[in-house]
Amino acid sequence: MRPLLAQTRVELAVTLRNGESLLVTLGVPIGTLVFFTLVDVLPTDGDAVDFLTPGVLALAMLSTAFANLAIATGFDRSYGVLKRLGSTPLGRGRLVAAKTLATVTLLALQAAVLVPIALGLGWRPDVETAPLLVAIGLGTVSFCGLAMLLAGRLSAMVTLATANAVFVSLLVLSGMVVPLDRLPSVLSWTSRALPSTALTEAFHGSLDHSGSVPARVWPVLALWALGTTALAVNAFRWDPDH
Repeated sequence: MRPLLAQTRVELAVTLRNGESLLVTLGVPIGTLVFFTLVDVLPTDGDAVDFLTPGVLALAMLSTAFANLAIATGFDRSYGVLKRLGSTPLGRGRLVAAKTLATVTLLALQAAVLVPIALGLGWRPDVETAPLLVAIGLGTVSFCGLAMLLAGRLSAMVTLATANAVFVSLLVLSGMVVPLDRLPSVLSWTSRALPSTALTEAFHGSLDHSGSVPARVWPVLALWALGTTALAVNAFRWDPDH
């Protein structure tokens, strides 16, 4: 237990000391929430903060469980850090557990920062706890699996470029900031198969006063969670030379 906790602290410290990581995990979600709430540019009905907050919470999960995890793990793997740590008494199992605990802790930190800001901007949620927790669990597994799949097969720089490109694409296409019905019809329907879109819709249904979670989001999230995890387990390479 002690090595696990020590490695978890290391993972958290590295992330919190890294300016790019802080920008992705906190800066982008906070900036998106505040700017688009205060500046009336979004094509939404009602208060902007009511539409934005569920999407920004989904964006925060995407930034931490996917982009940040993929980039950090990709560089650790390319520098041989994973290979060396995996051969120590820490072991590969506890190394993965430490990264998981660090990710969950960062998600809790994001929520602790974003929710008070949203409440201060006038957000008044109507929380449905059970679907919200299920969505968080499935979304986290989906994003982490996708992150480990990229980081375990690509070089660090390619992982960096790919993770950032995917992050921006999902931000635009998943209804986090721009409503899905304002996208071209082909993109709107195609994007409903994405885990980020399903997570955003689940958050809206779990947090909006008049919302309900569409039934279609659960099979999408479940399939992505199972699929990305299975692919990551089978494709991940600890040694950057293989």
